[in-house]
Amino acid sequence: MKLFKLTLLFLVTLSLTSCFEDRDDNAIPASTINDFVWKGMNIVYLYKSEIPDLANDRFASNEDYSNYLASFSTPESLFESLIYERETIDRFSTIIPNYIEFEQLLAGTSKSNGLEFNFYFKPGSSTEIFGIIRLVLNNSPADNLGLQRGQIFDAINGTPLTENNLSSLLNQDTYTLNFATYDDNGTETVDDDSIVSTTNSQELTKQVYTENPVHQTSIIDVDGENVGYLVYNGFNRNFNNELNAAFSEFQANNVQHLVLDLRYNPGGSVLTASYLGSMVTGQFTGDIYSKLFFNENLQSENENYNFVNSFDGNAINSLNLSKVYVLTTSRSASASELVINSLSAYIDVVQIGDATTGKTQASITIYDSPNLNAENINPNHTYAMQPLVANSVNVNDTEVPSTGLTPDISIIESPRNFGTLGDVNEPLLAAAIADIQGLGRFGSPQSDFRPLKTNINIKPHEEEMYIENDLFLSRLDFN
Repeated sequence: MKLFKLTLLFLVTLSLTSCFEDRDDNAIPASTINDFVWKGMNIVYLYKSEIPDLANDRFASNEDYSNYLASFSTPESLFESLIYERETIDRFSTIIPNYIEFEQLLAGTSKSNGLEFNFYFKPGSSTEIFGIIRLVLNNSPADNLGLQRGQIFDAINGTPLTENNLSSLLNQDTYTLNFATYDDNGTETVDDDSIVSTTNSQELTKQVYTENPVHQTSIIDVDGENVGYLVYNGFNRNFNNELNAAFSEFQANNVQHLVLDLRYNPGGSVLTASYLGSMVTGQFTGDIYSKLFFNENLQSENENYNFVNSFDGNAINSLNLSKVYVLTTSRSASASELVINSLSAYIDVVQIGDATTGKTQASITIYDSPNLNAENINPNHTYAMQPLVANSVNVNDTEVPSTGLTPDISIIESPRNFGTLGDVNEPLLAAAIADIQGLGRFGSPQSDFRPLKTNINIKPHEEEMYIENDLFLSRLDFN
């Protein structure tokens, strides 16, 4: 394939007032990075045909192109101008000021104290907020301090929480959680509930931390049958062996049912998602698991991901199941949704919880290099991009709707009864067990406690589903 390539005049003649710092703290003209932004988006952006400024014949001359780049004072402003319907369709493409930090985050490494939270308005208030610990990461500072899922707090460093101060308080490297309790006043209604402050507190300091997304596994005896339970928090290919080991445990215990807990899994590697589908099943090796479709200039790169029985020379531990239970919240996104969508074409997938995020597209990391990959990167800056490049569908060409996947059994997590992950009485897991027992499907009424959507980066790069660069860019012809 011959990709469009615009020959540029040297841009050093451009006079721009906006500059950026490189690794040596030397100012770089914005146009240098803008050139990378436009070229990268022109080649791979999924919605290229919807953006007139990305057309191959957009510029009549090099001067026309140079003037266009100069009209944007920052790479971010150019990037945003090239996004298709940001509020509704492309909610996910991002430009990355520092790809070094970004790569660490994708690998599961970040500065963290090991806590993830949900936030809610206090009963009867539209301004005051309280938080609840939804997840304590294994072997993290918070875990070592004994913090637990379900603990409630209403202040940080003694400052009551509001929507306006939440980000600044939690983005500190060190802060103190001021704990509270939830008082339901002995009634089923929420209107008379209250959050009661206490004198208990805990100081936390963030450290460099690498998360193993295989958070928890257990075998649960349900009426003499073994149920495998897996809390899986991210499709990180660096931990494929750990994921496979979890299924080895399930195999060894002859599990007859599987509950896959993806409620806090924002996505990740498409390839790892295909491995997980192969571990759940095993009887469909070689069949199409999911498909990726690229923009009109990259149709020859459209790709199928198949069910497989091995990866990296390792046999996949498959369960050969014809039914799987998947637990979800509104935080379950991209690759998590791909698993549900792809498996549902082959086996019975019972989704329990809340509707998912609604992200059917995959992205890729683009660098300022001759082939847009991580080799021979321009050393003068650290910008990269993570644009949407492909649309994901299952074998029947069904995509995940933008409104998310609707659960078969609707249960909204509530701070009134958060439960302990893996406990048979935790509401979402209890619903799966009840269905396994044939007791019927009992959801919960719509909760008054849907978590707030915040801009706090609780989990690095929420809602990502990405293609590995070495599996995509290496196939392209840039000559």
